[in-house]
Amino acid sequence: MDLQTAELKINELRSLLNQYGYEYYVLDKPSVPDAEYDRLMQELLELEANFPELKTPDSPSVRIGGDVLDLFEKVEHRTPMLSLGNAFNEQDLKDFDRRVRQAVGDNVSYVCELKIDGLAVSLRYENGLFIQGATRGDGTIGEDITANLKTIKSIPLRLRENATLEVRGEAYMPKRSFEALNKAKEERGEELAANPRNAAAGSLRQLDPKIAATRNLDVFLYGIGGGVVNAASHSEGLDYLDHLGFKTNKERRKCPTINEVIEYVNSWVDKRPHLPYEIDGIVIKVDSYEHQSKLGTTAKSPRWAIAYKFPAEEVVTTLLDIELSVGRTGVVTPTAILKPVKVAGTTVGRASLHNEDLIREKDIKIGDQVVVKKAGDIIPEVVNVLAEQRTGDERDFQMPTHCPECESELVRFEGEVALRCINPKCPAQIREGLIHFVSRDAMNIEGLGEKVIGQLFAEKLISDVADIYKLTYDQLIALERMGVKSVTNLLKAIEASKTNSLEKLLFGLGIRHVGAKAAKTLAQSFDTMDKLAVATKEDLVAINEIGDKMADSIVAFFEQEEAKELLRELVSVGVNMEYKGVKPVSVEESNSIFAGKTVVLTGKLEQLSRNEAKEKIEALGGNVSGSVSKKTHLVIAGEDAGSKLTKAEELGIEVWDEEKLLVELNK
Repeated sequence: MDLQTAELKINELRSLLNQYGYEYYVLDKPSVPDAEYDRLMQELLELEANFPELKTPDSPSVRIGGDVLDLFEKVEHRTPMLSLGNAFNEQDLKDFDRRVRQAVGDNVSYVCELKIDGLAVSLRYENGLFIQGATRGDGTIGEDITANLKTIKSIPLRLRENATLEVRGEAYMPKRSFEALNKAKEERGEELAANPRNAAAGSLRQLDPKIAATRNLDVFLYGIGGGVVNAASHSEGLDYLDHLGFKTNKERRKCPTINEVIEYVNSWVDKRPHLPYEIDGIVIKVDSYEHQSKLGTTAKSPRWAIAYKFPAEEVVTTLLDIELSVGRTGVVTPTAILKPVKVAGTTVGRASLHNEDLIREKDIKIGDQVVVKKAGDIIPEVVNVLAEQRTGDERDFQMPTHCPECESELVRFEGEVALRCINPKCPAQIREGLIHFVSRDAMNIEGLGEKVIGQLFAEKLISDVADIYKLTYDQLIALERMGVKSVTNLLKAIEASKTNSLEKLLFGLGIRHVGAKAAKTLAQSFDTMDKLAVATKEDLVAINEIGDKMADSIVAFFEQEEAKELLRELVSVGVNMEYKGVKPVSVEESNSIFAGKTVVLTGKLEQLSRNEAKEKIEALGGNVSGSVSKKTHLVIAGEDAGSKLTKAEELGIEVWDEEKLLVELNK
């Protein structure tokens, strides 16, 4: 077969396979048997193997899975992927409706959608071609999982129009795929997946796309994150996604009143177990894009949407025992060991009891029949005891007087309910502190998770955080389940973490009461670790957001000889001790045009990332907001600016392009 004939045949096969795939995976109405689809796919694979120059990024063959990746690249979302506020009862929904109508008037309607229990993803298309897919991450920065998302057959690789846009959705594992996965794991003697949501997330974070391809994931698209879209409302936007060939959830309903919303929500409480996928609630959105824009967002969530969470399922089981664990701050936490029972779709064998006071308050005894639920459908907890079912064989539980890990005497500080181990050399605290140090919000050392830390600690290869930077290839390669590539990548990640800005290290050190936000405030205020280490309590409380308790804790930390020695070690291995970000200035100190102004960024910037622009503006005394309102002073509009630009023009707000922004930033 010559090249021209092969090209014609390949195009014909792709067209057929795309059509049959759309019918099967999106419409759920297959028009040909599976065997016919498989035969055509095999023919396409053979032709592309013989004529590799004819293979394209949108070929159905890419869904089989490509080459193994070294690591996931970071992706900055053009518009943040915000989380939703929660409602737990009818009154919460009515309060949401009241707030909406106060802002936009009574002429408002809602769209209700099933809240799919999966992994939020963002998909980018240029001229109709799927070019990038990413996880939500922290809402601003996600991970590029394009190769894995291409294995989901309901995600179109090419749209029915040459549209350029970004869409958001939920990737999930259908119940039948989850059951098949666990059956295969059981046959191989592997640990079973806990639930479909975790299984979906784990599948999409496989570095080998061929593994993701075997998991049979699916997706529902629920919104448009950017691009020019000819729609005036969320419901019209979803219809447009259908038109482009996306899979949306057809169980959605448009509701003119909050009472109809409540009726829709209640109708799914009993129906949810019969769905072929897991849901954990209902999402309610204001339909009109104009109303959405007027309502705007908070720092974390849109004011025009809310997630109703279903009441937690409650079951009865036996409390077999109570175990104790020691956290990184020395708090001793009791955990209920339960007779395994299925709750909200997953098998539960443990539940936190929080502290001794709660055990006494609920009169919990070992051997009791207890009611268990998952708080927010996630965290198992003991609700209450069925005291009337006691046989007399139940046993009281006594909290120990000494640490279960190191035998040091436990103490209870004034005003606290928790018992603490205050031995700084307690193995459990050291181990948990190491896990915290490498976590994403701290030093963010990818590949150095809880299990690997546990191995390294057990083998006495690390005893404090400085030891992480002394690990060698030979030490790591000898660990179970560590291959050449994973060791190489881990050493690169450890080396890269040395260059982190000071706030990452400060948070990673686990100073009591110092969270991620406070760590950044401290880093911006003192510039270097050396300056912070000699700061007095008076110096610290003079900073906005730093109170007496936190100041006392910081001073006490830096007075410890162990802390001084640890910092010397970290310096010796090359860990950065300086703040690398842009320091904000007060409005009074700034003579910039941005001082005291509220600025909104919209669209894609070419020379700056959204975060870089935000930091630079705030460093000059400006305040960057996520929504346009009458209080907005300035809008920076990049490529594909959408409704925010339109609203700014309607309100007569000054609009700059990126070139003008750069000129002012560089003055």
